[in-house]
Amino acid sequence: MSLLVTLLADGLVAVLLVASIVSSMRLSGRITKLKADEAALRQTIGDLVMASSTAERAIVGLRATLDECDRTLADRLGTAERYATDLAAHVEAGETVIARIASIVAQAAPTREIARTSAPAPLAEPRNLERVVPPVRVAPAAPSSPNGERLGVAAAAALAMSERALGRLRSKAA
Repeated sequence: MSLLVTLLADGLVAVLLVASIVSSMRLSGRITKLKADEAALRQTIGDLVMASSTAERAIVGLRATLDECDRTLADRLGTAERYATDLAAHVEAGETVIARIASIVAQAAPTREIARTSAPAPLAEPRNLERVVPPVRVAPAAPSSPNGERLGVAAAAALAMSERALGRLRSKAA
């Protein structure tokens, strides 16, 4: 029986040895696959690190561009506000000049009618004219653009024309 037990033990050892060799071969294949996956994983991690550093540089560049755009926009808004203020001042000065011209024309219109229908007669004293149309001086604003300069010149011409008309009206009244 000892021979049979020895043969059975040798057979069992042989089967276990074959099973061990097969499992070692499988394990070796898995280790090879893991090493290949590790290399691919290292490559992927390297690419990810490089992409994140590129993204960080891009974000810094975008922030700098955004800050520059913000400064430029603020400068342009300030310039636009100054132009709007200048334009409002010019419009107000123009309206003042137009109002003076309109009042002079309104006062001159009755004079023309009277002159056509009868002999010339004095309309009013110069003091009354000064009360009706007070002299308003519009200080020309410093031109900040070609349009502002044109508006200033037009306002000055209109003012001079209204003063001449007022002078003529006063001379007729006197």
